[in-house]
Amino acid sequence: MPREISLSEVPSLIGQEIGVSKWITVDQTMIDAFAGATDDHQFIHVDPVRAAAETPFGGTIAHGFLTLSLLSTMNYDCLPKIREQTMGINYGFDKVRFMTPVRCGKRIRGHFVLSEGRLRGAGMMMTSYEVTIEIEGERKPALTATWMTIIQFDPKDRPEGL
Repeated sequence: MPREISLSEVPSLIGQEIGVSKWITVDQTMIDAFAGATDDHQFIHVDPVRAAAETPFGGTIAHGFLTLSLLSTMNYDCLPKIREQTMGINYGFDKVRFMTPVRCGKRIRGHFVLSEGRLRGAGMMMTSYEVTIEIEGERKPALTATWMTIIQFDPKDRPEGL
């Protein structure tokens, strides 16, 4: 996938996987930092000894919301920049499902399939992605979701035919 595309190319990419991110290692330092930021210090996340003894995971696991939040960095890593875009806005998620816990030390990466791209006003395009976060070596993904974003652009830069 090119690192930059035009708004006029978006409709032709619907239904295609347009990005696969680099692998990210989810380690205890990352999990602990997220626990501190969210005040979620449940032992399954922050106590490796107790999590190994009292859970079926063999150690700590990442917060589901940590995994979800990593979609932002995965997006920046692999999705093409839209030439006319002046700003991107996170609109939200539909159908977020946490399928498999991410065990500490595992590597994950995001897969992005563009499922929608439609104009919303003179200078906005709503895009939707079917996203999957894969866990290296696991059969089932960490999560699946529909992620909606808004691409803001100057209306005078709107390509003809859109």
